[in-house]
Amino acid sequence: MKNKGRFLLLLGILLVVIDQVIKVLVKTHMTLGESIPVLGDWFQLLFVENKGMAFGMAFGGVVGKYLLTVFRMVLFGVLCWWIAQLLKRDHPVPTGVLVGLTLITAGAFGNIVDCLCYGLIFSESTYQTVATLGSYAPLMQGKVVDMFYFPLWTWPDWVPGLGGHIFFEPVFNFADSCVTVGAIYLILFHWKFFAKE
Repeated sequence: MKNKGRFLLLLGILLVVIDQVIKVLVKTHMTLGESIPVLGDWFQLLFVENKGMAFGMAFGGVVGKYLLTVFRMVLFGVLCWWIAQLLKRDHPVPTGVLVGLTLITAGAFGNIVDCLCYGLIFSESTYQTVATLGSYAPLMQGKVVDMFYFPLWTWPDWVPGLGGHIFFEPVFNFADSCVTVGAIYLILFHWKFFAKE
């Protein structure tokens, strides 16, 4: 169990480090709204910041931002506690369950770092300048850095309700990907475990 716990801890740290390295590089080397094509028009690095939830969704202004950050911190704590409890069980828990939960936990923590710290350690990103060391917001009011954009196609105008819209418009980050992949993986392959729980 100790080896499995160490593996999960190292995996979580690795995922958070990857997330933060990408975000810091984007924030300190790209202006807000700048786009770098990776695979033609299908995949771009597009620097945007959001004040709220995953995929750019907003939630209730300044008070909502505080509540959302506190919620993320509580969720992170609960997930860490849950993983620790699963590791202590007498009968082995499937490794896939623990890895899926670790992906979600690391993703949650990655976005917590942005909210808690980025406002305190970076200057504000603008459409003309990249961020440097400085401060643009108080504790828990930092903006989350997003950069992955996959405008795979635009719906034909004749499609009701969707015509003219891009198939997948949200811009997201590595932490969002960890949460999404972890959740989908658990739902698809380990739903029986959670049904028993």
